[in-house]
Amino acid sequence: MNSTSNRIQAMSPSATLAMSQKSNELKAQGVDVINLSVGEPDFNTPAHIKEAAKEAIDNNFTFYTPVPGYLSLRKAICDKLKRENNLDFAPEQIVVSNGAKQSLCNCILSIINPGDEVIIPTPAWVSYVEMVKLAEGVNVLVPATVEQDFKITAEQLEAAITPKTRMVLLCSPSNPTGSVYSHSELKALADVLAKYPDVIILADEIYEHINYTGEFNSISQFPEVCDRVVIVNGVSKAYAMTGWRIGFLAAPLWIAKATNKLQGQYTSGCSSIAQKAAEEAYRGPQDCVEEMRKAFERRRDLIVSLLKEIPGLKINHPEGAFYIFPEVSSYFGKSCGNHTINNSNDLAMYLLEEAHVATVDGAAFCAPGYIRLSYATSDDNIREAARRIAAALAQLK
Repeated sequence: MNSTSNRIQAMSPSATLAMSQKSNELKAQGVDVINLSVGEPDFNTPAHIKEAAKEAIDNNFTFYTPVPGYLSLRKAICDKLKRENNLDFAPEQIVVSNGAKQSLCNCILSIINPGDEVIIPTPAWVSYVEMVKLAEGVNVLVPATVEQDFKITAEQLEAAITPKTRMVLLCSPSNPTGSVYSHSELKALADVLAKYPDVIILADEIYEHINYTGEFNSISQFPEVCDRVVIVNGVSKAYAMTGWRIGFLAAPLWIAKATNKLQGQYTSGCSSIAQKAAEEAYRGPQDCVEEMRKAFERRRDLIVSLLKEIPGLKINHPEGAFYIFPEVSSYFGKSCGNHTINNSNDLAMYLLEEAHVATVDGAAFCAPGYIRLSYATSDDNIREAARRIAAALAQLK
């Protein structure tokens, strides 16, 4: 009997990883593909962080680590949360995991029972829905369109809450849209959630530092809900450390203990070397973060200006992360050669095969009719990708 478990059959593969693989296959055939499908900074990890990792090896930090992470790293995270977010956490409330992705999954698996409802504003990152499926929870998707800057309202949130609601998942700055919730927008959501004391708020803040608004707001700042907010963050985006695989959650103690128990049984502690590098990221100089943020902001301005010149694309003005999420339905029903565009997946495949630009179908983010482009690449790549996209779309009749 060669059948996999029901939970595996219920899950969808990662569309972002699949698109990246397709573009790599074309590259291997000698095709000049510009990959705008992958969500990672194109910068190298800053030198002082790499030096800390080398020192860790020389100092024999090569043994098993505590399940929730080295105490020194958890203290550094607490200091970061106090210094940058004015939040008070004890090291016992921090659990370090193999990337923010594991932190999110740990929390969902530790809280959600079969049949529990999880409210997810959409467009949403590809893995949220699949993690809820893994926990046998029920996804309640609340859509926000480009016209509302991809941000749900307090009224939409309240309408989605039922007696079965156990968790709300917020991501700001957002993957895939780059939208950033303001203080007043988060306050309105917090006021709604204050009425429902059994609902856990999972705040994905991995793009905290890639933010062009001048300030970062977390829903954890509001006292009426702060005792049930779980913050997930990590070093991958702000410090260009995607491959180091270090994320964390900061949570009420009972949730931290639960995720620690879970992690202790299926991965244990993270890489010792990566943890020492992450500690230096939080403790060391922070000017590298601002330098990268400025570069992303310049690229944001560039790609927005270029895409606005292409007829038929409807875009917002993303205020964070390094994504832009155009609405593309004006091209549906059009054709060029063997390609007919019936949906956003068709368009993404057309752009890959004809323009040699890799994007991601918005349906992967629970938002069919859109595509996601990452501008975590060079200015020259952005200009050339926009030129290719414009030329390919102009051929559709």
